[in-house]
Amino acid sequence: MDIRNSRLFIVALAIVLASPLGIPALGRANAAAQVGPSGLPLPRFVSLKPGRVNLRVGPGRDYAVTWLFLKSGLPVEIVQEYDNWRRIRDSEGTEGWVYQSLLSGKRTAMTAPWQRDKNGAMLNVYRSPDDTASVVAKVQPGVLGSLKTCNGSYCRVVFSGASGWIRQSDIWGAYPDEKFDN
Repeated sequence: MDIRNSRLFIVALAIVLASPLGIPALGRANAAAQVGPSGLPLPRFVSLKPGRVNLRVGPGRDYAVTWLFLKSGLPVEIVQEYDNWRRIRDSEGTEGWVYQSLLSGKRTAMTAPWQRDKNGAMLNVYRSPDDTASVVAKVQPGVLGSLKTCNGSYCRVVFSGASGWIRQSDIWGAYPDEKFDN
């Protein structure tokens, strides 16, 4: 076996080994094509249903609780499934297992959590999905809202007291270029 064939074999083996683990081997496009045991795509965004959710080390009540979420409606990403348990990731990268009934298919978003430490940072909410549209509100990073639709560039979000369109790149709760209607 020459060196070119062995490199090709190693790359192919890495792709095959990464796929069953739910690790996106070739980026978001291939990750979206994965389907979990539930028949739904992996990864995908959902939200926390109750205001108190235990995050566990493993998929079962016998596993230790490592974190406690205290906010209903928080957007989380399901990255793996096992029986009735879902491995989730929050906007800060914290991962763990929760029971499926504690999750909702309702899409929510958090405005730019990665900008929370920037004093005075504000994000524009527009009347229509266009940077030249009038600004109907300004929101701080870390604000939760309900997602209504995304067109791949902008998402229509309803916040308490305001609604409008925000750049898709300014929220956590929708993938880049993702399109959907609720």
